[in-house]
This record gives sequence, structure tokens and C-alpha cells, in this order.
Amino acid sequence: MAVYAIASQGISIAMACRAFGLGQRCFRYQRILGCENAEIDDWLLVLTNARRNWGFGLCFLYLRNVKSFGWKHKKVYRIYCELELNLRIRPKNRLKCDRPEPLSVPDNPNQVWSMDFLADQLWNGKSCRTINVLDDFNREGLAIEVDFSLPSVRVVRALDQIIQWRGKPAMMGVDNGPEHLSETLAAWASKHQITLSYIQPGKPQQNAYIERYKRIVRNEWLGTHIFHTIEEVQNYATQWL
Repeated sequence: MAVYAIASQGISIAMACRAFGLGQRCFRYQRILGCENAEIDDWLLVLTNARRNWGFGLCFLYLRNVKSFGWKHKKVYRIYCELELNLRIRPKNRLKCDRPEPLSVPDNPNQVWSMDFLADQLWNGKSCRTINVLDDFNREGLAIEVDFSLPSVRVVRALDQIIQWRGKPAMMGVDNGPEHLSETLAAWASKHQITLSYIQPGKPQQNAYIERYKRIVRNEWLGTHIFHTIEEVQNYATQWL
């Protein structure tokens, strides 16, 4: 109202402020946005581009604990939302387990390995698959085999390559996929005296170590890059591993 009165009637600022009971200091106030907001913008963009799986919490902890910035979390979160950097939270499909049993933790390396597949696509929509092998004792990734098709013969060949430098495990945890139920893998396990431990159908939590490892693979590189050829996927998997 004071601004309108000054513009239309041509009265002074002091008269308009007295008429409407407004302080001149309040009338003349202009919000000054310093370079701090721009600096926060730059840091958030740099962090989210470098770490695509980082949400607001990890970004804020990095800025406060590593870079020692004194920005309040509400201000950083407001700018984080304005930049539309929020990660989409996928709902979890929780399976009911009447008698949950704790996961068995191996005592030594090469005691229990876990193995499972992971599917993805190239830029042109062509499907590709990866087979991931993990040592349950220290969560060490032993191999990531990548190709358009990974039949049981290819799986056995990859496992033989691991055994040459790592040694054989006493047990291998797998799900009920067709490659794991094949006679080729069963004959290979019998030849090397390796026990195949199959989880119950619909109970992926019984193979939780490899499921968590697959999530890391997906979030760290497989789901954050666009690959044009299968060779690019193979090279990146080797470097990441």
C-alpha cells in the first residue's frame, strides 16, 4: 500500500510510512543474497555429479565434516530441493518371514562364496547380463563376468578362472535360477567337491550378502553410466572391481 501510494499520489516515503504505520527501515529493506547461495549450489552440483548415489544427508555431512562449512542444514536442504537433486525413494517389497534366522558368517576366506546375476541394457536397448561372485567372509568381490548371454558353461569357465588364483570354496550359495540348477554346474561342483547351497524360492534375504553387493554394483557404476558396447561394460567392470 505504501508503494502504491508513493507511485500514484507522488507523496514522500516518510509520509507514506507514517500514514500506514510502517517504519522507513522496513520499507527500504531489500533482501541481499550474497555469494553464499551460489557457493552452496556449486558444491551440491559437484558432489551429486561425482557421487550420483549420494542423497542430501551424505552431501551435508561432507560439507560440514570434511569441508568444515558452517551452513545450517535447513538452508542447504532448501537449495538442494530447489535444484531438484532429490533421489527417488523406491518402496521396499518386504517379505513376511515367520521365523527369521540370523545370517551365518563364515570364519575364514574361501569357506562360502555367493553368486548371482544382474541384468541391464546398452544405450540401444540391447540386454546384457553380469554374473557377480562374492566371498561372504570379507565381502570381497572376486569376479564380474559381463556378456550378452551367460549360460552355465560360461559360468563354470569363470569360476575355474577364479579358482586358479584364489582357490576353491567349500560351499557356494546360489538362488534357484536356471543357470544354477543346470546339470553343468552340478557336475562341476561335484568334480571340485563344492557344496551348492540353494536358498528357498522367494527368500532372497537368505542370500543377503550377494544381494547387497548387487545393489552396490548397480548404484556405483552399472546404473549411473550409459554404455554403447559390451566391451565398455567389461572394461568398466574390471576397473571398478
